Amino acid sequence: MSFELPKLDYAYTALEPHIDAKTMEIHHSKHHQAYVTNLNNAIAGTDAEKMSIEDICKNISKFPMAVRNNGGGHYNHSLFWQIMAPNAGGMPTGDLAKAIETDLGGFDKFKADFTAAGATRFGSGWAWLCVKEGKLCVCSTPNQDNPLMDIADCKGTPILGMDVWEHAYYLHYQNRRPDYMAAFFNVINWTKVSELYAAAKK
Repeated sequence: MSFELPKLDYAYTALEPHIDAKTMEIHHSKHHQAYVTNLNNAIAGTDAEKMSIEDICKNISKFPMAVRNNGGGHYNHSLFWQIMAPNAGGMPTGDLAKAIETDLGGFDKFKADFTAAGATRFGSGWAWLCVKEGKLCVCSTPNQDNPLMDIADCKGTPILGMDVWEHAYYLHYQNRRPDYMAAFFNVINWTKVSELYAAAKK
């Protein structure tokens, strides 16, 4: 069974002015589609065809680099589209807000640490908010790696990911990665992140 490009729950224009429509269109229809196509080619005729993308990531050391890069790209972007939404941003509430307070020292410290994880990632990669052993943690990974992978330096269940590859922001923000990261907080879908947090805690 082959993987497919997930449909977005919103239009390419929906996240403007924070993330522009042209970036969204290219990022989703070209970059993510390429990861899906290349992943399907890489796993064709192998046992991975019967596995979920999560299980592929968890066992990524058993697969060739093409599966690691493109499987990671597919998983990471599938999460990325879900944790953004129009008319979003603001602050988390409920259990997630309490956990950010107790595990990460409060929202302002989380925001600073999460932004630093993205800012200090040299080259391409991702910043993550994860659940690890029932607690929240912030980390980053290079390229299309993610904390589900058995080779990752930081392990956990991702509930929020910020893409800091240049293709995620360069058309609009050029080399101003910090401006893009600041804008990203205006589109975070905290309702979805809270759902993922609850599921990861089970």
